[in-house]
Amino acid sequence: MKVRPLISVVTICFNSAETVEETMLSVLEQDYERVDYVMIDGWSTDGTLAIIDKYKDRLGYFVSEPDKGISDAFNKGVAHSKGDLVVIINSDDILLPGALARVADQYEEGKWDIYRCNVIVRNKETGFTGRDIPSMKFPLFPWQVNVDHQGTFVTREAYKRWGGYDLKFRYMMDHDFLARCYQGGARMKYVPVDASEFRLGGVSVAGIPAKRYDIEHVVLNQGGNKLQARMCYWYFWLFDRAKRVVISLFGMDTLKRMHYAKTGKEGI
Repeated sequence: MKVRPLISVVTICFNSAETVEETMLSVLEQDYERVDYVMIDGWSTDGTLAIIDKYKDRLGYFVSEPDKGISDAFNKGVAHSKGDLVVIINSDDILLPGALARVADQYEEGKWDIYRCNVIVRNKETGFTGRDIPSMKFPLFPWQVNVDHQGTFVTREAYKRWGGYDLKFRYMMDHDFLARCYQGGARMKYVPVDASEFRLGGVSVAGIPAKRYDIEHVVLNQGGNKLQARMCYWYFWLFDRAKRVVISLFGMDTLKRMHYAKTGKEGI
C-alpha cells in the first residue's frame, strides 16, 4: 500500500493582518487529510493574533513571541512540525488548491530527500503572473537559480542530516539551505505541480547591497574562496543594474516575462 505522508505546513508571520487569513484558509481548505499546520508569529501587534485565534483549534502548533529574524522563525517551525514532509508558506503567499494531495501522490518513502514543485508568481498590482520552475542544481556560483521555497517539500530526515537555516542570513537563507543539501548529495525530485502562489514584495525586493553578506556567504559556505564570493556579489550588482535599465524602459512586467515561464498550461 502506498504511504500517505503527513505533511507539515509552516507559516511564519509578523503584523500580517491584511494577508494571513487568506494564507491560512489556503492551507486549511486543502483536500488532503494528513496535514499538520504550524504557525510561528513574531509577536504581532496589528490584529494578526485575533485572526489566528479564529482557527487556533485547527493548528498543530502555534506560538507568538519575539524571534531573531526569518531564519529563526523558519527553524522554530521546522522544530515543532511533525510531518514526513515540511513546506514553508509565508503569510503573504498561498497554497494552491489540491497541492498537498498532488505532492503526496508523488511521495516515495526513503527514496527522495526533497521534492521541488513549481511556484506561480503574481504581481497583484498589475495582474502579472508567471510560473517559476525550480532549479534542481545549486552550483558554487548561484547565478540564475530558482529557489522557490514555497514549492519545496523537505523530508524530516533531510533537516536532520543537513541542519536548518543559518541565523546570519536575512534574505537568502532558503538558497543557502538548499545549496548545502545539494552539495551534500541530497536526492531531489522534480514534481511538475503548481504548488503555491508567491506574491511579489517583502524582503525579496531588497537591494543588492543589502544582500551582500548573503550572496557572498552562499559561495563561502559551499567551499568557495573570498575572491569567488566577491566576484559573485559584483555579478549580482551588475545584473541588478541591467535589470533596472529594462524596468525603466519597458516596465517591471516586461522584466518578469523574460524570467518566468508562461502560466497558460497548468501543472499536472
